[in-house]
Amino acid sequence: MSFATGHLRTNPLPPGIVGALSLSGYQLLAEVAGVGAGRLGSQVFLVIAPEPDLRLPDIGTQISLHQPRLRDERQAAVFVQLAAQLGYLRLSGYRLAVERAGLRSKVSLVNPATGAIMIQIPEKHPGGLFGGGGRSAAPSLLAVARALPPAGPPPDLQSPELLRQALVALALSDETLGAAQAVEVADRALELCRQDQSLDPVAALASARSR
Repeated sequence: MSFATGHLRTNPLPPGIVGALSLSGYQLLAEVAGVGAGRLGSQVFLVIAPEPDLRLPDIGTQISLHQPRLRDERQAAVFVQLAAQLGYLRLSGYRLAVERAGLRSKVSLVNPATGAIMIQIPEKHPGGLFGGGGRSAAPSLLAVARALPPAGPPPDLQSPELLRQALVALALSDETLGAAQAVEVADRALELCRQDQSLDPVAALASARSR
């Protein structure tokens, strides 16, 4: 399942959730395949578009792993990288199962081939960003997500939309790039891929960074 670029901007968190959590005017730091990182002041969180299911009512975009008091502003990058990695895994075939927990949602990354839950993301971040939380803390979740193999073949690189999202996800995983820089590098890499279709995404990104 994939979502068009900009899905979370055109389908933001529902007004009721935004109002109740005092998140009016939150900033979307990054987005890949319907998974993003949101920020407002000291608050940082994941923003997730659930998988469409015609059997159930549409619950709209949801918030997960909500961290109300981010102690170090620089660590918001961990949420950006986690969102990008989850989006990339979704592009490869994993599914994100959303379960409402009050105003927020728990999210499970599911391997559709086996039905196994590979990652469980709580509705709220446990404790400080690096001050505890164990397996459900953002850095631990990011490490597990990065260690997972793709669920299936890479995204269809013949599709400019999917290729761009894959490039953005890979660029955001580079800790030396800010979110805006990563998008710029991904766009340059996309142009290189259009010029030379033999380039794979990793090689295109490396070339784009050197320019």
